[in-house]
Amino acid sequence: MHVLVSRTGNPIPSWEAAPPRSLAPRDVRVQVAAAGYTFFDSFVAVDHATLGLPELIGLGFDFSGTVVEVGPGVDSVTVGDRVAGLHADPTAPARAHAEQVVVPVDGLARVPDGLDLETAAAVPLNALAALQALDLLRATDGSLLVTGAAGGVGTWATVLAARAGWAVDALVTPGTEHLADSLGAKRVLTEVHGRGYDAVLDAAGLQQAALTPVVDGGQLVGVKPGWPVPPERDITVTSITTRPDGQALADLLPLAADQTVPVRIAARRPMKDAAAVYAEASSARGSAGRWILVP
Repeated sequence: MHVLVSRTGNPIPSWEAAPPRSLAPRDVRVQVAAAGYTFFDSFVAVDHATLGLPELIGLGFDFSGTVVEVGPGVDSVTVGDRVAGLHADPTAPARAHAEQVVVPVDGLARVPDGLDLETAAAVPLNALAALQALDLLRATDGSLLVTGAAGGVGTWATVLAARAGWAVDALVTPGTEHLADSLGAKRVLTEVHGRGYDAVLDAAGLQQAALTPVVDGGQLVGVKPGWPVPPERDITVTSITTRPDGQALADLLPLAADQTVPVRIAARRPMKDAAAVYAEASSARGSAGRWILVP
């Protein structure tokens, strides 16, 4: 099989032949149909040292495809099932940007009828990040500002928070207001003045600036765990490290299938052209949608 890898000292990822990995108990091998690009993929390909990564690493987080082999103890999926999942170990030598990926079955969910595999590949990272960020909030309702609400994580966070009972305002870049109009937010804003929110979910990665709208003693949840925000005014600051969760993903994928949460695909590109694709995708606006790589 072929995998997309990054080597220390070479910022350009390469599409290389690699032996298939054997299956441990409860592992599943998936023939990849599509995988999502994230900015993190470009970042680690340029600089392994910042994150303490080994010399050789695979690339890619979320994916979709078809089960081609199951390991001992697997009975929840079978060969031929359409699935989606998340490979969250950045130290692994082969990950989602590959012809095949091996992951524990607990991180997989079946793709529902009516959802194509390319769209399904754009769901796991964004949807699970949004859900797990909301889970970090102390309360289950109140006033919440979601920054970057027109982007992938922000779109999911806005819909899920509104469904959970939060009074949500969606903060977007001017010109993208229409992308957040149908997400369930009470207001779609392009700027915020003053303090007034019990919590901010900072899907845009505004970092320190995202503290400004939070009331004293409120809460900020960020999406950049490696770049902590110094707290102020007794605000609790936390951040997510998105983890695989097949059970949660099984509940989230139907929301993409019925378009409760709109999933936008910006472009579709071959994995073997990753050097050019990573450069192109890293400069694109998140509100345009996910970039999808196909073997």
